[in-house]
Amino acid sequence: MPLTGAMFIGAERRQGTGPAVRSADPRTDEPLEPPYAAGGAREVDDACARAASAALRYRSVPPAERAAFLERIADRIEELGDELVDRAVAESGLPRGRISGERDRTTAQLRLFAEEVRAGEWAEVRVDPAPPAGRRTAGPDLRQRHLAVGPVAVFGASNFPLAFSVAGGDTAAALAAGCPVVVKGHQAHLGTCELVGSAVAAAARDQGLPEGVFSLLFGAGSDLGQALVADPRIRAVGFTGSQSGGLALMRTAAARPVPIPVYAEMSSVNPVFLLPGALRERAGELAEGFTASLTLGAGQFCTNPGLVIAVAGADLDRFVASASAAVGRSTGQTMLTSGIHRAYERATAALRAGEGVREIATGLPGEGENTATVRLLTVAADDFLKDPGLQEEAFGAASTLVVCRDGGQLTRVARALRGQLTTTVHHGEGDGTTAAGLLPVLEDMAGRVLFDGWPTGVEVSHAMVHGGPFPATSDGRTTSVGTLAMRRFLRPVCYQNLPAGLLPPELSDDNPYGLPRRTDGVRTDGAGADGTGTDGAGTDGAGARNPAVRPVGPMITGAG
Repeated sequence: MPLTGAMFIGAERRQGTGPAVRSADPRTDEPLEPPYAAGGAREVDDACARAASAALRYRSVPPAERAAFLERIADRIEELGDELVDRAVAESGLPRGRISGERDRTTAQLRLFAEEVRAGEWAEVRVDPAPPAGRRTAGPDLRQRHLAVGPVAVFGASNFPLAFSVAGGDTAAALAAGCPVVVKGHQAHLGTCELVGSAVAAAARDQGLPEGVFSLLFGAGSDLGQALVADPRIRAVGFTGSQSGGLALMRTAAARPVPIPVYAEMSSVNPVFLLPGALRERAGELAEGFTASLTLGAGQFCTNPGLVIAVAGADLDRFVASASAAVGRSTGQTMLTSGIHRAYERATAALRAGEGVREIATGLPGEGENTATVRLLTVAADDFLKDPGLQEEAFGAASTLVVCRDGGQLTRVARALRGQLTTTVHHGEGDGTTAAGLLPVLEDMAGRVLFDGWPTGVEVSHAMVHGGPFPATSDGRTTSVGTLAMRRFLRPVCYQNLPAGLLPPELSDDNPYGLPRRTDGVRTDGAGADGTGTDGAGTDGAGARNPAVRPVGPMITGAG
């Protein structure tokens, strides 16, 4: 489809009236056509008004129809074919295979959420019938469900032009929960945003949904995004980006007359602990795996290992020698934008200036513009513990090795670390006691704890957590990947003594959507949200419902 530079305000295509911005090919810094004129206060107001108008109707759409909408978005994205892949490659500088895999991740994620909507556990239906129907001897009829919070603002991410952007995880989770979405497209990949926006808008038309269920706005700088978060009709925010950007949105949301949550994924160095037994058994193998994880995608994933912690000794020396050689062979890759490249250079310069920090390996220069030189630094644990700045993320392929005197100091370093998306332990023979002692510390630190693997690689599945304590995210109780992500955009409502004719379908005795529920404390399983189910006969909660529901989609190595 020809790109027009127009926004999606509900069903309307509209050119902005503000300054025009263009995406650029980061490999050459050449601007790409067409220009995208920025939206302003009028566009924010119109998009939010249409989202608010659609909110009550959209959250009442039966689960099976909402699931069909998500699947139709996935179909429409796939129908864009090479046009989408070509544009995303041009705007990101990422390899074609990476973009194709990310597109597949995006569509698989949408289909996984569709299965989750049909399965119905997200509604968390609970029925405590009035006595004598239940076990209580007195009290009213109480029924609870979770329902959509209302319109959600989503900010596209720079490092995933598809999977964390217009139809990415935040949008998929919000739409699955029954919330209209207003997206602010990322200016680094405006054409990609327009193409995917056309797929979402077309799917909404195909399914006959209210037009305000989706809007897409463009604009450079922070004004449009701040206005979007400040709009009283927006009820929650999904953001993936820098800590400064996330904190700015959080301040705006908190200053509203009615504050709202901002679910921001912001900063993580994803510490890796190399225990003595692992180094003794496989120092060279660990060095190769570490370097591959560090340099994946020019280090521009949320989960690249930016910190390695280990105890000094001959085995660590072998790891350092192998890792230094592998880093020295690594050629710099193109970063996503010139701004991200400049930020990487500033951040690595600040790390190198830290007291006691040495650069022990440097990669080869890359070709073209905005290539990031791989860097491996080292510092003694005593110096690391004195300087909180050494925990700052350098978004790119740079990592710092913290050398500890002994296991006790390694544990002290672990306790000093801030919140993270991931933390990893490599262990071997004789490390069991140390690993067991570390585990409670790491549980408090991160949303995902790995053993004997590498953090790059985020499975899109039911059990995945892509989140963590601050400053990794603004709310460590949540995740932005996996079906649990829906919970960010739902809230519980209890209905007391409602007449049967006023009960929402999810709570009625005949359970027309076939949703699982807990009745008087006993789990019962519906037949799935296809509009024909009825309650089961009181199963033991072993999960006989919907055996076809499964983790969907390939694991995109390095995703997140």
